[in-house]
Amino acid sequence: MSGTELRRRTLFPVSIVRLWGTVIRWDWPTLALFIGCAALWGKMLMLPTQWGVVSFLGLVVALTLHSSLSHEMLHGHPFRSDRAATLLGLIQPGLFVPYLRFRTTHLAHHDDPKLTDPYEDPETNYIDPAVWARLPNWLCSLMSFNNTLLGRMVVGPALGMVGFWAADAKRMRQGDGRVAREWALHLPGAVLVLWLVSLSNMPLWLYVLACYGALSVLKIRTFLEHQAHERAVARTVIIEDRGPLALLFLNNNLHVVHHMHPGVSWYRLPALYRAHKARYLRRNKGYFYPSYAEVFRQFLWRRKDPVAHPLWRPKPE
Repeated sequence: MSGTELRRRTLFPVSIVRLWGTVIRWDWPTLALFIGCAALWGKMLMLPTQWGVVSFLGLVVALTLHSSLSHEMLHGHPFRSDRAATLLGLIQPGLFVPYLRFRTTHLAHHDDPKLTDPYEDPETNYIDPAVWARLPNWLCSLMSFNNTLLGRMVVGPALGMVGFWAADAKRMRQGDGRVAREWALHLPGAVLVLWLVSLSNMPLWLYVLACYGALSVLKIRTFLEHQAHERAVARTVIIEDRGPLALLFLNNNLHVVHHMHPGVSWYRLPALYRAHKARYLRRNKGYFYPSYAEVFRQFLWRRKDPVAHPLWRPKPE
């Protein structure tokens, strides 16, 4: 038998073995949760019109969970392949944020020495004090309200999206082809989602409001994930919550654990935290809250931080 014939005979079984090995390495709990989330999303769209409130609230839950799952995807779950994760992530039922833009900015955010930097951290809520001093009074008042938990949930999604879209539009005007490409790849999935919604019993305006509601819920998680601190290791929080919000956020409330081990799956974070709790709390200098209930109690009406970065020192040019 020639070498060519041997390769032809063995190609198919070798391919099957490789495929099976890939399937075994998939993160099946995350994939199962993704399928359940998609099923919940579809079910809420199919509910009769008189179930509008239930449908709306169920969609907020599904869309919040899908955003958390998108975060898992860019960290390698359920697939290790970036290509497979991208194919899954390109359809974003939350509409407002392209998966590829989220991946780019979030991975930049994981550069821990730059956390809370007004220019280098894409997810910071702090701004340069010199910029703050030049803002009109009405905008200062709005941004100060945004630094309460209530404000972050009510106006935070709008402020965040306007800032995000404006920054990306500026990059595209300056000729950044990568940003333009990532937005272009987002549009077919958004059109597909809107078409499916148009076939359902839910009005489009109510669906868009549910997308906004999901962003509002997510703002609870991001509200105090990071604080200004001289030491980078002390900038990331632990919220020791085990309730429904922790599930919706896929245990990302144990945020310092995630930053230290970004490749660890969401369902492994609690055990990892319990096994090394003292170590994590030493590392983040005790930046800790016992629950989201405590976060609401302290900060629903009260600002946690100033808007201007309190420790900001301009870098020498």
